[in-house]
Amino acid sequence: MKPGPWPGGGARRWSGPYRRGQPEYSCICERSCYYLNVRKGQKTRSAILEQALAIASQLGLSGLTIGTLAERSGLSKSGLFAHFRSKEGLQLAVIQGVRESYSDLVFQPAMRQAPGLPRLRAIVENWLAWTGSAKLPGGCIMIAAAFEFDDCPGPVRELISQSLRELRKTLARAIRMAVDAAQLHPDTDPEQLAFEICAIYCGAQLDARLFGSPDARRRAMLAFENLIGRAGSGNAAAHSDAGLPPAYAAAATAPAARPIG
Repeated sequence: MKPGPWPGGGARRWSGPYRRGQPEYSCICERSCYYLNVRKGQKTRSAILEQALAIASQLGLSGLTIGTLAERSGLSKSGLFAHFRSKEGLQLAVIQGVRESYSDLVFQPAMRQAPGLPRLRAIVENWLAWTGSAKLPGGCIMIAAAFEFDDCPGPVRELISQSLRELRKTLARAIRMAVDAAQLHPDTDPEQLAFEICAIYCGAQLDARLFGSPDARRRAMLAFENLIGRAGSGNAAAHSDAGLPPAYAAAATAPAARPIG
């Protein structure tokens, strides 16, 4: 193949498809336009999903429709339908967006901590702070969706269930590492401890969103530290305020109604 003209002068060889009589660089231009359109479409979809996550955090997945998203985003229903095809497709995309946000804001930062209790504690702290880190105006979409769809068989329920099972397995794995590092008692049941940590998180969501308690996150972390203290080995922190991280140890002696900073 002979080298053809190249935009901007000079000549280079193009190894892509070539049609007789067509300038070879036009193939490159066509492909460049294609990738630009793909990137633009992906950017638009991401912006739409940010709006959808905000709506779902306040109205729940059941309250999230193509119509409500069109009103909030200023896009047409037909344009949104082209992205998601149905209300269920939109709900699945939102749950997938939550999964990705959990990975970015909860788990990946925690992986920078040492295996064992430091990593487990980081996961719990990041998880409790997740709605704020994700800049959501409402509560945890995943926990709310679990209650919304627990009796609604279908793909949305399955993805919610899979996501929360994976989260609990991640907690149990971090707990096993703490046991292996002699930071927790060797008889510790990782699955039971993971269950109790999830219960603490659900309780924190209840206090924060339904009761409007400013103490929800502090109480949740104190409950977690007490739980770890009960499961601790001789090398772990004792079940006392002295064994808590400094910020929570100080909070433990404060009046119950005092808000955390």
